[in-house]
Amino acid sequence: MARVPYLRREDADEANKPLYDRLEAERKVPTANIFLALAGAPEQLDGFLTYANSLRAADLSPKLRELAILTVGYATRSAYEVAHHQSHGLKAGLTEEQLAAVADFESSELFDAMEKAVMRLAKESTLHVDVSEDTWRAAAEHLTDRQMVELSLSIAWYNSGVRIMGLLNIDLEDNYPNPFQNS
Repeated sequence: MARVPYLRREDADEANKPLYDRLEAERKVPTANIFLALAGAPEQLDGFLTYANSLRAADLSPKLRELAILTVGYATRSAYEVAHHQSHGLKAGLTEEQLAAVADFESSELFDAMEKAVMRLAKESTLHVDVSEDTWRAAAEHLTDRQMVELSLSIAWYNSGVRIMGLLNIDLEDNYPNPFQNS
């Protein structure tokens, strides 16, 4: 059970109703629990959405971004992150087989060198914060400096997200299967 209440539109005062309009326009409906929990700090939620949207509008390939996000989710065992980003991964061009292989990407033949380099960077940064020069260079061989900055921001952003979800004990919605249920 979440440590803070999930605040729905009917719980908001009139000044915060436009935030729910924004959530419904920009995100999946029904509104995800993470956003309902963050609605307890409306100004921060507004900034949270703006920053997340800027990452989605980046030059970095959506497929690489989703591989990095899913890798962060698996590295932290965040069922919420993995469950929510599987559909994003499919929309970005990942196959069902690739989604199933993200947790063991190193030994999978379903990912090319660039994808593995991005996932390795995400995993190493998530687990150790600092990344080795070799890990950085392997990804940078395939991406521009701008894309490397965008990738770094995405990895760091979703690391903050999984930590927020963990701190607030955000519940995975019933319509999402728990990817760690049988592991």
